[in-house]
Amino acid sequence: MKKVIRTLSVIITFLFLFTFSTSLRADEPPNPGGGPGSGDLPVGGGAPLDGGVAMLIVLGAAYAGKKIYRMRK
Repeated sequence: MKKVIRTLSVIITFLFLFTFSTSLRADEPPNPGGGPGSGDLPVGGGAPLDGGVAMLIVLGAAYAGKKIYRMRK
């Protein structure tokens, strides 16, 4: 009985996922207008990356320090 219930639940889950996944399509992005290099921003945009990268480096160093401290203890 447990095997039948498990099989039915898997089938229902897959049917549910495939039924609703077809209706969840996003719209196409709008035309950005102009070609690359037509403005003063680079092609990828002017997203600042420095703050996030610095934060990841600091967190990685803190995690590595914690691991080294625990290994020596």
